Amino acid sequence: MAKQYNPVTAAQAVEVIKSGDHVHLSSVSAAPQCLIKAMCDRADRKEFQNVYIHHLHTEGPAPYTDEKYEGIFQHDGFFIGKNVRKAVQSGFADYIPVNLVDTQRLYRSGVLPCDVAMIQVSTPDEHGFVSMGTSVDATLAAVEKAKTVIAVVNPNVPRTFGDSIIPMSMIDIFVDDDTPVMEAPVATPDDVQDAIGRHVAGLIEDGACLQMGIGAIPNAVLSHLGNHKNLGIHTEMFSDGALPLIEKGIINGACKTVNRSRVVATFVMGTKKLYDFVDDNPAVRLMDVGFTNDPRIIAQQPKMTAINSALEIDITGQVCAESIGTKFFSGIGGQIDFVTGAALSVGGQNIMAMPSSTNKGKSKIVPTLMPGAVGGAPRSMIHWIVTEYGAVYVYGKSLQERARLLISVAHPDHREELEKAAFERYGSHFTYISR
Repeated sequence: MAKQYNPVTAAQAVEVIKSGDHVHLSSVSAAPQCLIKAMCDRADRKEFQNVYIHHLHTEGPAPYTDEKYEGIFQHDGFFIGKNVRKAVQSGFADYIPVNLVDTQRLYRSGVLPCDVAMIQVSTPDEHGFVSMGTSVDATLAAVEKAKTVIAVVNPNVPRTFGDSIIPMSMIDIFVDDDTPVMEAPVATPDDVQDAIGRHVAGLIEDGACLQMGIGAIPNAVLSHLGNHKNLGIHTEMFSDGALPLIEKGIINGACKTVNRSRVVATFVMGTKKLYDFVDDNPAVRLMDVGFTNDPRIIAQQPKMTAINSALEIDITGQVCAESIGTKFFSGIGGQIDFVTGAALSVGGQNIMAMPSSTNKGKSKIVPTLMPGAVGGAPRSMIHWIVTEYGAVYVYGKSLQERARLLISVAHPDHREELEKAAFERYGSHFTYISR
């Protein structure tokens, strides 16, 4: 029999939060904004202190990181999104370095307590189940372990399948809200990003299973896959860019060995068109991040192709994707999960794609990483590095050969400087031959 619920106001719901609690927020577009506001209203009245806030990336405001809440909230996120970046860099918020696959393990193992999970769900079905909609990630683990679960029931939340379906009995407090689900506009690639997308698409084989994120470069890659066949998706997230290929049958999952013919992700982020597509769609499964990002699962997909990006890469091939020098910019995310899984896949490959230079004209291929820079996936595991100037295969290459290859896809304005740095590092016998 379906559980009956008597919804309360957001202000009433957050009364359960007390000093010292650890609070988990559902992620990305599923962030429960009405509960966040109500929680911060209590903070303004100084009704608690030392409350820990945990989540992956969230869309929308993150007022709990404001410096006025120092001593009231302690933000320890699993990723550094744009809405918390300034606070983390200034020290008013913090970050837990963790591979995305392990975010759920923090809760399930008890390493990180969860007193209150605040989530957003679809309206209940006739069997007493709701869907977590656009985001499962580590939230399912938080719901399983939380002492109290507060759910915002929102008719605009799409009903997705997979691990996102949970019984109402797992929820303690319900709040009604009909705010539209937050959207992310479709990014249009510029000429540089389009060139990168074209090079990456040229590396993707028919029958490959893809992992990629959101943004202009992933959209550029997808736009150049119109002549491919039987592609699949197993990723941590997907967005609007994949929809045209799904509609044309190019992405059909026919060659997948796990969840054949299904698009698998742990969260989605995009426009209402995307949310309408995933709503009540059995071809899409949103799964626990412990499944989507497990390298052992990823490796079971033949021709698994992981496409990621970097902030800078040195001439030995070492990737930095987390920080700009000592300033943390993003997080580990799922990069290492998928780089590892793709490397273990039969016919698999991993690709690092980025512009050759920053918006200010600084080279992103560098002699050495900036002091304090945090490395991403280790250079020993990277297969391809792609810029608008081409794609180079660095796996199994020596240090000097890596330098030659990376210089060849650096911006021409910076190649002489990089060649000089390689000459100083490796000696007078080092020579760079232009491709």
